[in-house]
Amino acid sequence: MSKLSPSDQGTVDYAAWRELMVQNQLESRGILDPEVLEAMRRVPREQFVPVEERDAAYEDRPLPIGFGQTISQPFTVAYTIEALQLRGVERVLDVGTGSGYAAAVLSLLAKEVHSVERIPELAEQARTRLKTLGYNNVEVHVGDGTLGLPERAPFDAILVSAGAAQLPTPYFEQLSDQGRIVIPVGEVESSQDLLRFTRHGDELREANLGLFAFVPLIGEYGWRG
Repeated sequence: MSKLSPSDQGTVDYAAWRELMVQNQLESRGILDPEVLEAMRRVPREQFVPVEERDAAYEDRPLPIGFGQTISQPFTVAYTIEALQLRGVERVLDVGTGSGYAAAVLSLLAKEVHSVERIPELAEQARTRLKTLGYNNVEVHVGDGTLGLPERAPFDAILVSAGAAQLPTPYFEQLSDQGRIVIPVGEVESSQDLLRFTRHGDELREANLGLFAFVPLIGEYGWRG
């Protein structure tokens, strides 16, 4: 996908760019869940990046959103959300709100989304953006995402959009039976294995979903900022 110049933004058909994104970046690389594909078609990614980055909103790469944070590339968002295996009835914990893009996609696939962001300014921006765009089943919280959100637990699914050295203990404690956690885990901050944990009673079953690179998960049960 070629990059648009900022001067072209007034005439861009973003819906057409979204459709190309779905076809060229998602379907062609194995994203199969029709509900996930439809959610990615519906969420206006250009509204979740800074104005100066909107010409690159549908490129296959992360983009800066300020405060040293990024919005993940579209494929990564779709892949991690598909791995949660949502059916529309779940209460989801989204760790690492960022711009709110993943929370918006999740809101179309789950009953209720609680998103936690450690940077207050990003949290407030995302909260306002999500409300303005009508994603009313998302609640944004400010706090240490490695602690989860015990006051709203249990969760049927937990999505973590930052890499940890190991699975934070609070996530298991706040996960319902048969619930799923998708989280990047690795001993090196810049490279992780994307893992899915599924709870079966007092046990977690692990599946490795491939190698990814995420920003580090900062907090009590993550990396130190």
